[in-house]
Amino acid sequence: MKEIREAKIGEQSEDREVESEEKNRGEKIEVDEDRLPSRAMAIHEHIRQEGEKELERDAMALLWSAIAAGLSMGASLLAKGIFHVQLDGVPGGFLLENLGYTFGFIIVIMARQQLFTENTVTAVLPIMHNPTAGNITLLMRLWSVVLLGNLIGTGIAAWAFGYMPIFDEATRDAFVKIGMDVMKNTPSEMFANAIISGWIIATMVWMFPSAGSAKIVVIILMTWLIALADTTHIVVGTVEVLYLVFTGTVHWFDFFWPFALPTLAGNICGGTFIFALLSHAQIRNDMSNKRKAERKAQEADVKSAKKSP
Repeated sequence: MKEIREAKIGEQSEDREVESEEKNRGEKIEVDEDRLPSRAMAIHEHIRQEGEKELERDAMALLWSAIAAGLSMGASLLAKGIFHVQLDGVPGGFLLENLGYTFGFIIVIMARQQLFTENTVTAVLPIMHNPTAGNITLLMRLWSVVLLGNLIGTGIAAWAFGYMPIFDEATRDAFVKIGMDVMKNTPSEMFANAIISGWIIATMVWMFPSAGSAKIVVIILMTWLIALADTTHIVVGTVEVLYLVFTGTVHWFDFFWPFALPTLAGNICGGTFIFALLSHAQIRNDMSNKRKAERKAQEADVKSAKKSP
């Protein structure tokens, strides 16, 4: 019985395995900058390696991590709402208020929780490297599970903010104002703003391998920029808009349109179809040169083996 169970687990693990040239050769992805043609390729390969790990993770582990991330993103609305009340009338209060937006991202990223928009670049690079049906299926699985978990978590956070006797009237009014600032956008504006935020998040992910101990500074600066630019983000925005839904300010239909669907499409477009494609394109020549060098080395080994007695 134990052997059958282990065999089933092994089969499930194989089903979740990313298809790549390195795995076919029984090797690991090379991330050492000194052994790669450029620094850009080293960053690309590091992120691709992380993407393969995420694509192969167990679905339940992904779901619980994504739910935790959704709950954590509630900290962005919480901090921004409190700052809005406490900084009312203070010169430069707008800048400090939007600093509150960064809190949820700091928690999620530093705690290694699953955020959907982070996966629009990290998990996409392995697919661009080897766009097989199996790899695309793994990407769709990851995206659907993580997005579902994020929405569940943000929904719980929004419900708690709306119904639990935690905040005073001024803070609740601030939450409503923040949500209505999102809902003032038309569907096309939601989409365009989401492209920008998706691109900024993807840029942030690209910077992480080089950031080292300054990673938290990168998170703060890049997500603060998202808030200052008044762009839309599918996960943070879901907390803000669902708060309006649960308090009866807007209808459920308004959550899906004009907010969720255009914003989701914009985030994917900005993170995947713009940033990830461009980032992959810039190192394609490096990858080609690397393969040529590997083939030459193999040919040299074969020749030396033939010459030896």
